[in-house]
Amino acid sequence: MSDLFDVSQETILITGASQGLGRQFARVLSARGAAVVLAARQTGKLKSLEEEIRGRGGRAAAAQMDVTDIAGIGKALDAAEAPFGPVTVLINNAGIAIEKLSTEQTEADWDAVINANLKGAYFLATELARRMIARKQEGNIVNIASVLGLGVMKFLSPYTVSKAGIIQATKVMALELAGNNIRVNALAPGYIDTEMNHDFWATPAGEKLTKRIPQRRVGAESDLDGAILLLASKASRYMTGSVVTVDGGFLLN
Repeated sequence: MSDLFDVSQETILITGASQGLGRQFARVLSARGAAVVLAARQTGKLKSLEEEIRGRGGRAAAAQMDVTDIAGIGKALDAAEAPFGPVTVLINNAGIAIEKLSTEQTEADWDAVINANLKGAYFLATELARRMIARKQEGNIVNIASVLGLGVMKFLSPYTVSKAGIIQATKVMALELAGNNIRVNALAPGYIDTEMNHDFWATPAGEKLTKRIPQRRVGAESDLDGAILLLASKASRYMTGSVVTVDGGFLLN
């Protein structure tokens, strides 16, 4: 079964790799033999991760990429493909959230979230897909969505809209690209304990939210390891247009 989840022949581009889920994905996939290209707006934040992976015998390279710079995506992809050759798997993970009520969200808030989470992810995926088609290369795109693309919570309206959009983009791209041997799936995490939100879970609001999760706990970053290995490897070879939720049962409420 280990061969089924083998990614040692893959070159995997991970956006938003400098922290949180992107960093965890890079660690997991590189540990399984993948060459990982670590992408973020500021490469300085990626250097320690690159050194960590290389120190363990893995293959990693940092690449500067701002997914909101649509005009620069092609050049950024050129740089991302330079260290290890053509990207075969994209983990489309970069994104942000701005917490306010809908009535307090500004146009600038909306644009910042939609541009990073939806527009940038869409145009990065489509640019890479064009390259894969031109190379007659089998490809695999994994969009990182969220359970909030399927359900809703207060204070995160642009984020929920962006993640719902990513889910629909996943499905339509999967349909359009299946004939080119390019799979497109989405991973929809629930609430995951990361360095950015860690302190929140000990607050009354965090404890209240945790009680809404049927498993009565917040997910750990490692709880996504199996799902990302599934979607990034040939184990998911007959999956396209799928949305894999990992949420402790959150959406069941």
